[in-house]
Amino acid sequence: MNRQIHMVDVGGQYRNMKSEIDQAVIEVIESGQFINGPKVKRFQADLENFLEVKHVIPCANGTDALQIALMALGLEPGDEVIVPAFTYVATAEVIALLQLTPIMVDVDPNTFNLTVEIFEKAITPKTKAVVPVHLFGQCSDMESIMDLAKKHNIYVIEDNAQAIGADYTFSNGKNQKSGTIGDIGTTSFYPSKNLGAYGDAGAIFTNSDELAAKLRMIANHGQGQRYHHKMIGCNSRLDSIQAAILGVKLKYLKKYSNARQEAAAFYDKAFADEDWMQIPTRQHNSTHVFHQYTLKIKDGYRDALKDHLFAAGIPFGVFYPLPLYEQEAFKKFVPDDLDLPVTEMLCQSVISLPIHTEMDEEILNHISGVVKGMFKTA
Repeated sequence: MNRQIHMVDVGGQYRNMKSEIDQAVIEVIESGQFINGPKVKRFQADLENFLEVKHVIPCANGTDALQIALMALGLEPGDEVIVPAFTYVATAEVIALLQLTPIMVDVDPNTFNLTVEIFEKAITPKTKAVVPVHLFGQCSDMESIMDLAKKHNIYVIEDNAQAIGADYTFSNGKNQKSGTIGDIGTTSFYPSKNLGAYGDAGAIFTNSDELAAKLRMIANHGQGQRYHHKMIGCNSRLDSIQAAILGVKLKYLKKYSNARQEAAAFYDKAFADEDWMQIPTRQHNSTHVFHQYTLKIKDGYRDALKDHLFAAGIPFGVFYPLPLYEQEAFKKFVPDDLDLPVTEMLCQSVISLPIHTEMDEEILNHISGVVKGMFKTA
């Protein structure tokens, strides 16, 4: 195949909306309102409408979003926050940064997400919050998690960096967007995300007026009124150029999700008879927006598949090769008897294939053909 294959085709996506993006950026430059300008306010309102959430607080990046969310809850040093061990470092990093204690737990072996059973076993008198990570594009079982959290007076912060646009269905038939169910939701608009900026950007969501007021103040140096600082905060702002870009792309988010789902369905069909792998499992009460299409490779063949794809010029991702509890930075938080066999297994068996909004049948046929041909090259 002569065409270059991308893990995420940010450039191709831009070319398909170039005139809209360029015009939005030029409008910001000509206005001279680069910080908290009209484009930021417009994007905030549009995202609130899309998510059907009362408050969106834009910020500088997804890690800041998590940190600000935790700061708004008034937790004390040593308070415990439950977090999956199979996730990106940022989720636990901000917990440790605020002198809280990350309690690392296992995940479901099929959905890769936190379950209510795992959550319940980790609760202690010191537990003050839990961070379900909606990994790879679908929600954790939020109804059960919320019920248990309310029973124990535990805050719920949704890490929605990989699942924006996913829909969660409650047992009574009610639907809610991912990130809007917990006390606070956070997301990243890193360029490779399903809704990606052209630089760092993030946002925080809540339906609580009280929390929203705190979140806004913390993100703006702890001030509610200029030069009047009620609390210690930070400087975390979404700049107007990134907001303008995100405002254009938000209009296409549903289309983007559909494109990713169609690509995933193609892969599913192509790999249906491959008994050496497991295709992604869908959570029964959540849609999947496929930030990643992640296979679970059996019998120790994951690294062989990595080599095979590399030789064929096909990009791939291994998320995450080293669990949080084996990272040097977190050693002091890890008890000697910690045993998370599912996380250990996933770190050694998962691999993600290219999936994005610009994929066509030729690309999908080529990638799936190469994957399926791994045992035919010997």
